[in-house]
Order: sequence, then structure tokens, then C-alpha cells
Amino acid sequence: MAAEDKKSRTLDMTQGSPGRLILSFALPLMLGNVFQQLYTFVDTLVVGQALGVNALAALGASEWLTFLMFGSVQGLTQGFSVILSQKFGAGQEGELRRAVFQSALLSCVAAVFFTGLGQAALPVILTWLGTPEEIRGLTLLYLRFIYAGIPAAILYNTAAAILRAMGDSRTPLRAMTASSLCNIVLDVLFVWGLGWGIPGAAGATVIAQLLSGAYCLAGIRRIPGLRLRWEDCRADRELIIQELRLGLPLCLQNMITSFGGLVVQSVINGFGVLFIAGYTAANKLYGLLEIAASSYGYAMSSYSGQNMGAGKRERIGAGLRAANLIGTATAYLMSAVMILFGKQILSCFLSGDAATVEAALAIGFRFLCVLAIFFPLLYILYITRACVQGMGDGVFPMLSSAAQLIMRVGCALLLTRLIGESGVFFGEVMAWAGADLLLAGRYFYLERKAAGAA
Repeated sequence: MAAEDKKSRTLDMTQGSPGRLILSFALPLMLGNVFQQLYTFVDTLVVGQALGVNALAALGASEWLTFLMFGSVQGLTQGFSVILSQKFGAGQEGELRRAVFQSALLSCVAAVFFTGLGQAALPVILTWLGTPEEIRGLTLLYLRFIYAGIPAAILYNTAAAILRAMGDSRTPLRAMTASSLCNIVLDVLFVWGLGWGIPGAAGATVIAQLLSGAYCLAGIRRIPGLRLRWEDCRADRELIIQELRLGLPLCLQNMITSFGGLVVQSVINGFGVLFIAGYTAANKLYGLLEIAASSYGYAMSSYSGQNMGAGKRERIGAGLRAANLIGTATAYLMSAVMILFGKQILSCFLSGDAATVEAALAIGFRFLCVLAIFFPLLYILYITRACVQGMGDGVFPMLSSAAQLIMRVGCALLLTRLIGESGVFFGEVMAWAGADLLLAGRYFYLERKAAGAA
């Protein structure tokens, strides 16, 4: 059995059944990510019901710009996590503590950089995207508040990345549970109770993120091996380079994905407010149903990172096969949810006259049906990419995002001319397939190279 510290909840993933380890690690992450997604899910539901289709479309127009910043932050901190998990797997406590300090230092710099850049660039980007005039003001207002909360998001992502590297997926779960409940209460209070509208929804999200970050920070302080000493608290050029070598490609990976999404968003904006609203509602459900995929990815990254650090490469292949089997089964379950209950769930987001709601609902459900058919491709993408990252390769995962960009943008610009609006939907599927092929090739190359060296 894997060795687990019951007090600090750290988990040694270098021994024991790979499938059981990955699943037991991923399940708390899954629940935590459900609560994290509820931030935007509840924002969308409350705004759609309380403020109408235009306000819902305004949130939808902000979707990829939100991911651009927060996905970049998440990628950066996930790169830090890989280094930390390798140090933990190798049993290098001093190096681990110093790496934690470098992660905190780099995160502070990132908070200042991303907040300033985001606030300055927003008006120009919204104009470039062709955001419809009737929703542009609301979109800008929402994003101003959300971007002001970037430091809170960095606090949570950095602290959660440190905990995941140690094998602790339960503390982030508890953090997200508490903050999500806070977000729901504040959403209802700010939007419905006090009538603060779009700024109220954004403010509720920022406050909830701050709460989750503070909780994870308290969890780190309970891990004896992470209690920093004075000699740990200095800039270490070598460790900074190691963390940036993995963090920056993952940051760029999510930026590339976001830029592709922004091009798609500019195409979607041209289809009008109704299409934006239906697409936004479907995306919120899609976001919830891909949570298991990202959770398996985080588990696979920690698993492969720890085993790389411990020199147990043979366990990585077994873990990847087990995770992909679990992921495929989960994806088919999520597909069934989309097809059987998609219309009922989407209708919760939409309010207004019957004709408007019905038109937006039809668009959203058509998107869900396309995604459902090919959903296993997305789960395999998350798991395989995380495995390659955990093995220390940050470049090819970034290139896989470039492949996604090419497929997604190509379909949005070209396929929509042939088959209309549905070209956007199939672009998402083609993006998954292109990235899967690239990552599978890279994984098998790394395995053959390792076998040849042995």
C-alpha cells in the first residue's frame, strides 16, 4: 500500500496499485473542481435568471478572456507542482522547502504582472473581438472585477499546487467546498438581494477565491516538511529556472488555447446574441462535465512526477493505461448525462420570452450532442498531457495546445463557411483529436528512449 501521512494527508504514489492510487487521488480533486466550477456555474445561472439573455451573453463573451488569465495562472502553478512532486518523490526535503519558497516568490511576481496587463488590455481586446455593442459595457464591467481578483486566484492555485504535489487532494477539496458555498450565498445576496447585477456576481467569485486560497495556505502550514527555515527563504537561481522551465510552457500552453478560443469567440460574436447565449449555457454544462478529466490529469501529473523522481519509470506506463481506461468509462457516463438531461439543465440558465429561450436552447443542445459523441477524446487528452508533463517535458504539451489552436481556429474560420454555425462545434472535437495524436506520439518516443538508455 502507498504510504500516507494521516496528519498532513501527503500520499506516496511510488508504491501500490496505479489505478487505485490515481482514482483515490482524483476523486477528492473531482469534488473540489466541481465546487470550483460552481463559481462560474452559479454566476451564469443567477445572472441568466435574474438579469436576462443579454447579461448571460455578456458573461459568455467574457468566457475565453477569463480563461486566458486564469488558465495561464493555473498552467504556471501546475508547472511548479511537477518540480515539487519530483522533489517529494526523491525524498529531498531541503530542496523541496526551497522549491516551495521559489514558487511563492514567482507567484507574487505573476500576480502583479497579470493583474496590470489584464486591466490595461481589456478595452482593446473586446473591440478586437467584435463584442456586440449591446453587451460590451456589461462584459467589460464584469471582467474589470474578475481581473482585480487575479492575486486571490494565484494564491489558491499556488497553494493547491503545493498540496497536490505532496499527494494531498483533500485540503483543496475542503477549501473549494467552503468557498463555493460562500460564492452561492454571496451571488444570491449581491445579485438578487442587493441588485448589484454583473459586478455583484464578479465580486462574489473574487471573495470566494480569496477564502479558498487562505484555507489551502493554512493546510500547507500543517505539513511538517514544508515549514520553511530562514536559509530556505532566498532566491535560488537554479530552482527558479527549473520551475520556469516547466511552468512557462504550461502557462503558454493555456495562453495558446485561450487565443484559439478568442478567435472562435470573435466568430461566435458574429452569429448574434442568441447564439452567444445558447453557446454559453452549453459551455457551462460542458465545463462541469470535463471536471473529472482535469482531475484525472492532476492525479496523473503527481503520479508520474513522483515516480520519475523515485526512478520508477516502469510504473508510469501502467498508471497511464489505468487512468485512460478509467477516463474513457467516465467520459461515456458524462456523454449520457449530456444527451439525456442536457435540455433540462440548459433551460435553467435561460429566461425571457418563449421564442428567444427556445432558439438559444436549440443551439446549446446541438453543441452538447456533438461533444457527447467524442467526449472520450477529451479525457485521454487531459490524462496523456499530464503524464508527459509529469515526466518533465513541458514543451510538447505546449505544442499540443498549438495543435488545438490550429484545429479550433481552422474550423471556426473555414468549416463554418461550409456547414454554418455547427463548424464551431466540430472545431472543438477536432482540437481534441489533433492534440491526442501529438501527445501519444511523444509519450511513446519518451518510453522508447528510456528503454534504449536502460
